[in-house]
Amino acid sequence: MSVSDHKMISTLDLLRINKFVLKKQQLAGGEPNWNIVKTVRAVGGLHATSAATPYLSLFARITGFKREHLDHELYVKRTLGKIRYVRTTVYVLPEDMIPAAFAATRTMSEPASQAYSRFLGVTEQQYREASKSILEILQGKRGMTTKQIRKALETSLNVSSIVNLMCDQGLLIRGAPERGWKSNLHTYYLFNEYFPNMKLNEINEENARGTVIRWYLASFGPVTLDDIAWWTGFPKNQVRHVVESQQDKITYINISDSNKTLLMLRQDETSLKLIRKEEKHVINMLPSLDPYMMGYKDRERYMNLEHRDYIFDRGGNATSSILLNGKIIGIWDFKEPVIKIFLFEDNATDLLEDISIKAKSLGAFISGKDIDLRECGSMVPLTQRSAGGVMSPLKDRR
Repeated sequence: MSVSDHKMISTLDLLRINKFVLKKQQLAGGEPNWNIVKTVRAVGGLHATSAATPYLSLFARITGFKREHLDHELYVKRTLGKIRYVRTTVYVLPEDMIPAAFAATRTMSEPASQAYSRFLGVTEQQYREASKSILEILQGKRGMTTKQIRKALETSLNVSSIVNLMCDQGLLIRGAPERGWKSNLHTYYLFNEYFPNMKLNEINEENARGTVIRWYLASFGPVTLDDIAWWTGFPKNQVRHVVESQQDKITYINISDSNKTLLMLRQDETSLKLIRKEEKHVINMLPSLDPYMMGYKDRERYMNLEHRDYIFDRGGNATSSILLNGKIIGIWDFKEPVIKIFLFEDNATDLLEDISIKAKSLGAFISGKDIDLRECGSMVPLTQRSAGGVMSPLKDRR
């Protein structure tokens, strides 16, 4: 069944579509303060491969957000949890999203972790024995680090790869990091003790993947089929099947000055039509790997292609970026006591003033101190940098 067989709403320009997505992603400004769990749900989950990203993503979206607010939801109330999700990436997700997220992605995450563990020299027999012992060691405990687990096991095996695989099998879950909000050195808990009422096996993979695709459309639509397949990591033919099976919930739009057709949830159609281009401009400063930045395969929608190598590295990872009305206009970086910015084009004085206010607020959030702002005149493209360049895009720039 082709797109032309379905109802199309009016052709819209990209600026309006971007403003609509910014609103859904809680980046449009002017919304009431959202609580953390609602925000995480609205943006489709928070990337957590880089430990600081979830905190910086929430700071960009919630007025008055403090780091301890997320820690409280994650590790005290446990309304959120960290699991490996789409494209084998660690995410922060609301508790009630975890079962479907786990079921939809386990067959991608678990084999990858198994292969990595084998690569590091852990045999299947060693894994079975070690994982059984770890379950016994952690029973009733407040959580242990890999270092503590290794000491208790008295083993030379790579315990990190073992506990990561156990997480991907739903046996363990990542708890509070040992060294604060910038650390990935987690403590680990038994999953069934951390979330005692959660059932991971009550939804099959097919239904779970359909649910994940609907979540994605709710957070990122309008999108293309390629966007869905890229973000989820699901086979494109499976994505197409899910979309075709839910045509009563989906509608299509055209982008003006483009031959692209996008799809979205029908329930969002009215909200999109109400978006006005002439609203006041919105500036955002987003961290590396922010959900909005990583949400699409087709990135032309929010950047000029000539700037791609400054925004994304060779692996497709996004660096910390400055946005104007949803379009990337520059890069930022922080090394105490300075936030550096690199803008792609000359900008009006009032825009620089707004960026300065945003930057200094962000620097104070990261460091707890007043910071200085420095504009850089050049930048080395990320595609010419070594792996990890997205985490310090303006390193050595003056």
